[in-house]
Amino acid sequence: MKNLTIFIFVFSLCTLGHVSGAGIRIVNELKSRKTLWMRCYSKDDVLGPTVIPNGGQFTDYFFHNLFGTTRFMCTLKQGPGFSHSVSFRAFKNSGLWDWRAREDGIYLRRIYKAKFDDGGDNLHKEQNWI
Repeated sequence: MKNLTIFIFVFSLCTLGHVSGAGIRIVNELKSRKTLWMRCYSKDDVLGPTVIPNGGQFTDYFFHNLFGTTRFMCTLKQGPGFSHSVSFRAFKNSGLWDWRAREDGIYLRRIYKAKFDDGGDNLHKEQNWI
């Protein structure tokens, strides 16, 4: 019985991050029909490379580890020549990280709900293009 209790406790802790929502969304809001090249990685996973069309988005929900040390690093490049790029930490700890690629930089909005929504525009600029 003790082992079952321990199993249920550990299992509930492991699923807590998934239920509360952990993920990233990268939206291409560049002008002039520019594409956005994206590649993200963590210690255990690689997302992409993917080319996001103008107005498109890439979304991935994932399980973050029990200790809250999951990190995703991302690199974005503006098309068509992909000469402007930026690399940044796209996810740490928990929550949903909503990234927007715009002409003047990369914007972020953290969401603490279980899924992404489009309510409000409380974005703030995090990165400049190189």
